[in-house]
Amino acid sequence: MDPYTPRPRAGGRKKNLTLSAKEYTKITGTIASVRRSRHPQDDIDEELERHVRSSRGNQSKSHEPSFIAETSFVRAPLNSRVSSMGALPKTKGKAKQESLDRVPLEIQEALVLEDLLYVLMGIEGSYVTFHPDYSPEDDDPLQGIRFVVAASLDTSLRDLVERILPLGTYYTAISSFIELRSHLDYGLVNHALCAAIRDMLKDYQTLLSQLEYAFTSSATFSLQKLWFYVHPTVHTLSLIYQLIIELGTADDPSADASSSSSTSDAEEDARNEALGLGGAKLKAVLSEINKNDLDVAGGSGIAVKGGEVLTIIYERMQNMSGDPTANTLYETLLRAAGKPYVEMLKVWVTTGKLIDPYEELLLKESKFINRGILEMDYTDDYWEMRYTLRDGSTLSGTSKRHQSGVPPPRPVGGRLPGGACVPPLLEGWKHKILLAGKYLNVIRECGIEINQGQSQLETEGLSMDNEKFYTFLEDAYSHANRTLLQLLLRDQQLIPRLRSLKRYFFLSQSSFLTHMLDLASTELRKASKSASIVKLQSLLDLALNTDASGEDILFREDVKVTMADSGLYEFLLKVVSVSGVIGGEGDQQDGHGHEEHKREKEKDEKKSMLAIDALTLDYTVKFPLSLVISRKTIVRYQLLFRFLLHLKHVEQSLSSMWIEQKTTPWRRPVPHHPEFNKWRLRVCLLRARMLSFVQQILAFTTFEVLEPNWRALELKLDKVTTVDQLLRDHVDFLDTCLKECMLTSSKLLRAYSRLIVTCSTFALYTSSFTKSANQAIAAAEMPEGDPAMAKRWDFLSKFETNFNHWFQVHLDCVQFYASSENVSLLPLVVRLNSVKAAS
Repeated sequence: MDPYTPRPRAGGRKKNLTLSAKEYTKITGTIASVRRSRHPQDDIDEELERHVRSSRGNQSKSHEPSFIAETSFVRAPLNSRVSSMGALPKTKGKAKQESLDRVPLEIQEALVLEDLLYVLMGIEGSYVTFHPDYSPEDDDPLQGIRFVVAASLDTSLRDLVERILPLGTYYTAISSFIELRSHLDYGLVNHALCAAIRDMLKDYQTLLSQLEYAFTSSATFSLQKLWFYVHPTVHTLSLIYQLIIELGTADDPSADASSSSSTSDAEEDARNEALGLGGAKLKAVLSEINKNDLDVAGGSGIAVKGGEVLTIIYERMQNMSGDPTANTLYETLLRAAGKPYVEMLKVWVTTGKLIDPYEELLLKESKFINRGILEMDYTDDYWEMRYTLRDGSTLSGTSKRHQSGVPPPRPVGGRLPGGACVPPLLEGWKHKILLAGKYLNVIRECGIEINQGQSQLETEGLSMDNEKFYTFLEDAYSHANRTLLQLLLRDQQLIPRLRSLKRYFFLSQSSFLTHMLDLASTELRKASKSASIVKLQSLLDLALNTDASGEDILFREDVKVTMADSGLYEFLLKVVSVSGVIGGEGDQQDGHGHEEHKREKEKDEKKSMLAIDALTLDYTVKFPLSLVISRKTIVRYQLLFRFLLHLKHVEQSLSSMWIEQKTTPWRRPVPHHPEFNKWRLRVCLLRARMLSFVQQILAFTTFEVLEPNWRALELKLDKVTTVDQLLRDHVDFLDTCLKECMLTSSKLLRAYSRLIVTCSTFALYTSSFTKSANQAIAAAEMPEGDPAMAKRWDFLSKFETNFNHWFQVHLDCVQFYASSENVSLLPLVVRLNSVKAAS
């Protein structure tokens, strides 16, 4: 639709305007009356009659409907400036402009004033027209329409007109922005921003109506007065214009891409032409593809909305804080645009419900994660990933962008798009906002009614630039935290639960374990796949019922027997050693070496694991205790339990060997076989050293690692004030125990595992050593002597060499880590040195 301004009738204007002094005075004195007496319908009647005549002549050629026959539309006030979709011929514009060279200055001013009143509403005039380069189809509407004034206008008037013309550009751009960003896809923040700008435009439109009334009623109204009235508005609209330009181009990389895409390779064009691929159609298709690619990739596929809009407004307000007008304007827009954002935050921190239909908030919900996965998955995703921050940040300061799907930043400015952009005013509060809603969400899913705390009247009118809003956030967080903490500690008996975990998994009440190992000795010597879990569970229940007392009676049914899929030390080495997972020496082997490594791995997998090595306990808890005693924490408890269980089992085996070596073959003197006596003494000495080593490790982990750390955890639990601190203290306690038990260092693990496997293997040969002792005693009485003694020495020396080597390696590693990283290992150094000195 092209704006149209009809000229006065041809009969009312001379071709060459020459006025006498009397006529000139008369015209200048009656400009106001001429303005009042002009009726646009006079011109329209003439155009209408001319159009009817032409349409009758072309009736057979065109059958398109037209509004030209509707009198109410044709005689509308703006119809003198706006054409009816091409129905009226274009008689204005630069091509039809009449020169103003000989028109008196006062009449030029009157004509330009009339044009300006329409240009300020974005409508083209007769002497103030669209820029020659303007194209409605190609130009970006958010850039606004540029206007130019006729070259024949007097220079003194041109300067004032050009000062006023930007208002038309600003108004058209702002109107286009409001129309575009009022769509649903742009979210509530953009809707509120458009509403606030629309209210400001109402004041501008009121000003235009007042100026039009002054133009038609006052003979003294001039261009200078127009500039006087609109001058403050120019600055105001320019501030809004700059804001919408930044909002409109924040997700548009076409400005940067156009320069690179516009240059074409001449050689490629020639090749395409030779192949029949050249031409305008191909270029149009390629340009459309490039445009679509830019639309998808340019702004990360996310429109400028939500927190990003508020961030842009806030940053502009900060950058222009020295301008009182800009500061007031942007503060008003920030408060208005942030109102729906604040309302959504209020619902979240007071009810735990995330109502964000357009993904504008800094929070994100993964609806596919529910509380049911806590019973089937070994991760506490419900707590960590059900509700997260869109920017991927966590309380520990680490970012999980590769895991949580955080969108990439904008190409220009590096700002995260959409809701992932946290408003600067909320940057320091985002974690409390997240936790407040998460706490309430847990309480709500437990079926407990949530008291919203502050009433709706008290929180009405809060905004992000109001100190009361942050007091409200602090109060909401404190209320949610206090309520959930009370639920966990008092109603769900968290601390008694943790005590029972400590008793069962840390073997603090070792009598039940000793009883169970005795009862299940036959079953535990089987392969892990052959052992009956049902039978082991019955034996565990029997042992627990015999020894349980106090709180143990309440929670003993939650302890279950299960079998691990892999050995303890193999699993730990895969976790803590990089070479155990990816990038090990095997990756650098040749093809033959790789195949050999693969065969060895398959052989190890086929080799069955004993039930005693795979035995572990599981502990079941219900929601919401599963947030604290989650699957991740249960895995830590299980690792510590298997470590202690293996130590207890080796200690029990070596103790049984000591009982075996108190029988006759080991105590009977053999005077005629001194070599056998020496060998028998060396076997007993090696067994004593191994037993001493195992007992020292067991005493260190029990009395110098687990018990002190548990007492420290109890002190923290007595003083805990936040749920997040409770979760962190519990996990820190388990991680500290794992570290101080030497289960997080690959070098310590490798040396310790070889050493403890040597001890357990040595204990398995108890009956073999007794058989050899009997054979040696029998051979001593024969005249040919004992020819198998050399083999006995060779067999024993392999155990001694292996134990001495790995004992020294382990001691060196412990001394190194005790002096550099883990000071808590210093008591173990003293204990191991005592074992070494005893040998």
